[in-house]
Amino acid sequence: MTTPRRLIIAALLGSSLAPMPGQAQSVDLVMPENSAAVAEQSAPFASYPLPLGPFRDGTLPTKPLEGAVQQRAWRIDGSGASTLELLVPLRAQLAAQGFDIVFECEGLQCGGFDFRFATPLLPEPEMHVDLGDFRFLSATRKDEAISLMVSKSAAAGFVQVTHVGQKPAQALGTTAPATPQPAQETVFRQPQPSQGTGDTLASRLLASGAAVLTGLDFPSGSAALPKGSYAALDQMAAWMKANPETSVAVVGHTDASGGLAGNIALSRQRAQAVRQYLIRQHGIDSSRIEAEGVGYLAPIASNQTEEGRQKNRRVEVMVTSTPVQP
Repeated sequence: MTTPRRLIIAALLGSSLAPMPGQAQSVDLVMPENSAAVAEQSAPFASYPLPLGPFRDGTLPTKPLEGAVQQRAWRIDGSGASTLELLVPLRAQLAAQGFDIVFECEGLQCGGFDFRFATPLLPEPEMHVDLGDFRFLSATRKDEAISLMVSKSAAAGFVQVTHVGQKPAQALGTTAPATPQPAQETVFRQPQPSQGTGDTLASRLLASGAAVLTGLDFPSGSAALPKGSYAALDQMAAWMKANPETSVAVVGHTDASGGLAGNIALSRQRAQAVRQYLIRQHGIDSSRIEAEGVGYLAPIASNQTEEGRQKNRRVEVMVTSTPVQP
């Protein structure tokens, strides 16, 4: 039996022994078996909007926090547990360590798509969120806070832990003292388990529940998808026909050039163009496809370089139903 993974977040630099008076305690979370940390991001001093309620009427209520912000995503391979079964032991551990649960929600109750994209998360596929099956929790303890996002795909469970402390903190998952470093982002990737279908759109959807639709040639500033054949969309349609019980969300993304409102509108229109292609060219039932746009709110690369901006200008498909087949 695999030993459960232990995640230790030290809220202050220094000894991992009992804290001195006035020092914050560490946060010690035991993750499920078969888990592995797949992505991490940290900054010694940054801001984080802690969600305090569901997304409603175009707004997500948050509490602005400042301090050492650390995020880590975990993948639990072969987990047959529900999102509630994944969340409950973590919630109990936080309560046992003196955290007060200030907000908790599930899927549509949270605000569904809008909540997910208004909440800072590590990118797909390391942190996968099924828009139809996720749970979220915010908790506080004195001058620190933790949020948990829990979701799953057909093949694995996913947990993101975000910790905000008032002073520079140790690196996630270690107990050794750390030297403060300039703000930076480090993403650790590991190979995804083979699904026996190679690196295809279907295999990526099965492994992580989301995939970038490659080869879509939108002219600059335009939402019109030029006439022609698009291999990624043809593969998408074939997969949906082979899985008639599934539904998906097509999500448009832009780089950070220009204003937010205009970018959200453009990204939504491009997603809608993809949706119409699947409906008109392949006869996919319109009720199975939703189209949304998030503008530049979910980058997968830096907007400081042209290469990064090109990666951020993309359309993704996300599975919003479970289960799915290869």
